[in-house]
Amino acid sequence: MAQRRTRFGDRVRYWFDSTLARGASALVGWMALSCLAVVVPASAVVVWTDPAAPAPLADRLVEVWHLTGETLRLGGATGTPLRVTMSVLLALVALLYVSTLVGLITTVLTERLTDLRRGRSTVLEQGHAVVLGWSEQIFTVVSELVAANANQRRAAVAVLADRDKTTMEDALSTKVGPVGRTRLICRSGPTTDPAVLTLTSPATAGVVLVLPHDEPDADAEVVKTLLALRAALAGEGTRPPVVAAVRDDRYRLAARLAAGPGGVVLESDTVTARLIVQAARRPGLSLVHQELLDFAGDEFYLIEEPDLAGRPFGDALLSYPTSCVVGIMRGETPLLNPPPQKPIAADDRLIVISRDDDTAWPGDCADLVEKAAMASGPPTPARPERVLLLGWNRRAPLMVDQLRRRARPGSAVDVVADGGEATVRQVTEADAHSGTDLTLTLHHGDVTRPETLEHLDVHSYDSVIVLGQDPAPGQPPDDPDNRTLVTLLLLRQLEESTGRELPVVTELIDDRNRALAPVGPGADVIISGKLIGLLMAQISQNRHLAAVFEELFSADGTGVRLRPATDYVLPGHETTFATVVAAARQRGECAIGYRSHDDASTSPGYGVRINPPKAERRRWTVEDEVVVVGKD
Repeated sequence: MAQRRTRFGDRVRYWFDSTLARGASALVGWMALSCLAVVVPASAVVVWTDPAAPAPLADRLVEVWHLTGETLRLGGATGTPLRVTMSVLLALVALLYVSTLVGLITTVLTERLTDLRRGRSTVLEQGHAVVLGWSEQIFTVVSELVAANANQRRAAVAVLADRDKTTMEDALSTKVGPVGRTRLICRSGPTTDPAVLTLTSPATAGVVLVLPHDEPDADAEVVKTLLALRAALAGEGTRPPVVAAVRDDRYRLAARLAAGPGGVVLESDTVTARLIVQAARRPGLSLVHQELLDFAGDEFYLIEEPDLAGRPFGDALLSYPTSCVVGIMRGETPLLNPPPQKPIAADDRLIVISRDDDTAWPGDCADLVEKAAMASGPPTPARPERVLLLGWNRRAPLMVDQLRRRARPGSAVDVVADGGEATVRQVTEADAHSGTDLTLTLHHGDVTRPETLEHLDVHSYDSVIVLGQDPAPGQPPDDPDNRTLVTLLLLRQLEESTGRELPVVTELIDDRNRALAPVGPGADVIISGKLIGLLMAQISQNRHLAAVFEELFSADGTGVRLRPATDYVLPGHETTFATVVAAARQRGECAIGYRSHDDASTSPGYGVRINPPKAERRRWTVEDEVVVVGKD
């Protein structure tokens, strides 16, 4: 068989590649030959074209040597061969020294810049906020911390997560936007390593927040992070307040022990279930919670008012023209909506809702009360409720338990979900604990199919709760809201075909899907991660508020309620908000705002007004609602 002839160019290229493969010495040799191949002819051209060049050939070659030596920093000395050789040797040594020095400096700078890009330098701040972990709550938490620090001259938020520093900075810059005076610092590394945690200087921080995750082992990761934080702070004189959140109540005790005595641990699934049930019982309540939890509007504050010491709590309700009093903080225990006759102790602090901590100024508002406009009839009686639960996830049993706690006799919950074995078992267990006042029924069906919803008398229910589906174990999670959005589309089609509005409460996981949800303006959409982020940000500014929120969002305690305005004022009458506060005081409640029916479809508040001035006058209609803090 004839051997195929190799082209000369291929042979030369192969020989050249083989020489380069021998290492650095071959590379240096080729570079030297390449430089000489360019510099020597160019120098000869320069000399031969110089009119002042010497005529003899030997002298011209000497000039070529001088020019080549100056170009390549070889000295260009002439004389005996030994002198020329030593000159070249000294030049090469100097060149080697300089190039090595430049290489070392470049390497050190490159390594330093790489470390900085990786986020491996220590944060040197005082009183800053440290956020550990990365989840859907990160953008809400950082945004709220930036808003809380808006009136501070020097503030910083340090974020530590096992992600690329540049990626985190880009994501926060896109989602959070301008941060004003707050310095946003990102550090990269595992949050469960005590040595890495020291990069954020937790010993000098004002607060440390540990974010929950949505992975199966997320709660264990939170506990490990808290243990690593305790190890990183070992030997320190003081420890910063710690705010953390877990998903499952089985890990809450372990997380509390790891967080230490001053730590606050939230249970995200339970809080989310409570808020969904409260919104299902009274549409529009999620808008009130949103207004109370973010720093953009009015928030909870603790203030001292010595002038009210010894006076009954009812007097405090009309003692602040631009703030709403809702309770007393006695030591570490909040007393929300205490009896109006309860005296205020000298060391008590008032729990108020105000624009800022310096806007709660006292002033007598009793003269603004118009008793003639106050309603005197009995409150609207509660009745049995029928709730339709579309979908089933790990929070559904918690919602059934919350519905059971305040269920009236004859109440019912109908569940429509795929009949998987795990779902049937969970529904059966929830039914065993639902009590005699609540009937729980499971209907098998796919809530993303039109025929499933068409066979239900959806309009006969007092509220419809749409839940997403938990990701299957061992499978990569898809968008958790995909099925929820499809179900909402089908419900919207039912609304349009019947011309009747459905009282729908939707649970979404990703805040970005809120704009995609086919729901009416002002509808109740619960973004579980966002609510937990808002709660953590509020508590990080004042850990005493943790007990206040625990009471507000509990199923059996004092909470935020929406009541018909006709329970407090006569419909069609124009009167002040102070009149509403006085009427609520007579019923043992604290009025903190209202929802106007005429503005229920108008953004951004959708009719919700929290903490209006006591002197504000408006005409109250039958469809209006009053926001109060009280019990059912």
